[in-house]
Amino acid sequence: MLKLSQRAKTLKPSATLAVDAKAKALKAKGIDVINLSAGEPDFDTPNYIKEACKKALDKGFTKYIATPGLLSLREAICQRLKIDYGFEYKPEEVLVTTGAKQAIFNLLLALVDTGDEVLILSPYWVSYPAMVELAGGIPKIIPSSMENNFEPSISEIEKIITSKTVGIILNSPSNPTGLIYSNKFLKDIASLVKKYNLWVLSDDIYDKLRFDFKSPENILSVAPELKDKVFIVNGVSKTYAMTGWRIGWLVGSKDIIKICANIQGQSTSHATAFAQKGAEIALTSSQEEVEKMCQIFAKRAKFLTSLLKEIPGIEFIPPQGAFYLFAKVFYYGKKTPEGKEIKNSVDFAEYLLDFAKVAVVPGVAFGDDNFIRISFANSEENLEKACLRIRKALGRLK
Repeated sequence: MLKLSQRAKTLKPSATLAVDAKAKALKAKGIDVINLSAGEPDFDTPNYIKEACKKALDKGFTKYIATPGLLSLREAICQRLKIDYGFEYKPEEVLVTTGAKQAIFNLLLALVDTGDEVLILSPYWVSYPAMVELAGGIPKIIPSSMENNFEPSISEIEKIITSKTVGIILNSPSNPTGLIYSNKFLKDIASLVKKYNLWVLSDDIYDKLRFDFKSPENILSVAPELKDKVFIVNGVSKTYAMTGWRIGWLVGSKDIIKICANIQGQSTSHATAFAQKGAEIALTSSQEEVEKMCQIFAKRAKFLTSLLKEIPGIEFIPPQGAFYLFAKVFYYGKKTPEGKEIKNSVDFAEYLLDFAKVAVVPGVAFGDDNFIRISFANSEENLEKACLRIRKALGRLK
């Protein structure tokens, strides 16, 4: 066998993608699996967006374009930021990427040196620590608790900061909790950013999926003076049900964006040209479809919470956005009828998949082994059926 690099040896596969793949493989075999592990909307991309892409293809829009992305799309992103947040940006401060993941990866490669520390609030999206490590950095995980709405105290965060700490990653609405950071918490974070000269990666991929239906907010909403230190990541995947289109973007300081474009130019070059045309239409057209989708997710969130409240041994905070619920489980130490002890969130998720035929993601993937993530990107009928199955499965434990 060929010698593997150290980064290849230590890299772990995405737990969310792994569970989703297993659930889909079982469904392909004809097994009735209800997949509540998916990290994508269950809606199809709106037709007007697909039509825009088709027109671009018909016009021969299939050639190379500049690495930063179409000027018209970057202008549309700036316009969207102005409408949604009130932020002023120019096209040269925008880089279009192959999904939001690449935007994050580009930025980390540009700003993280070997040994640099990046603060990550737990629970976190599964890929943040791995991406920091691939960039040569050290992820410094900051624990939080459900009792405090998963907002660690500033004193707890400050204890972890060292001379090697360079930045912090924020994600609100959050994957996996579905919660939105309070303005007070963001102001407190802003004070640390100023005090320790940190940069901020603001992952806003779920920004318009808020169940209070307010305009999106991030740390710049409460601390606009940090504009040169904040980098906004977003994309069309969640908001417009365009996960497979792989169009995201990075917004921030022109000098850093240029460096990120250079990095991208040596890896993938530009994101798919005709897909960018679809993204442009998504951003510049009426947002009515987005609002409808958000209303459906909000309705499902209420429905799911009402069902889960009836199941003993599960606690949670009702989601405020995105399409996830992070549930604490109290069944560790119990045994299945087959005699296997449930020791952790992986065992718990495997049991639900094997017996209840319900796929959820173990919380250890997000930094907290006491939880599971449940996606409600599924119909109310399936959510109800899944909860009935879960309740039955938990009733079998001894």
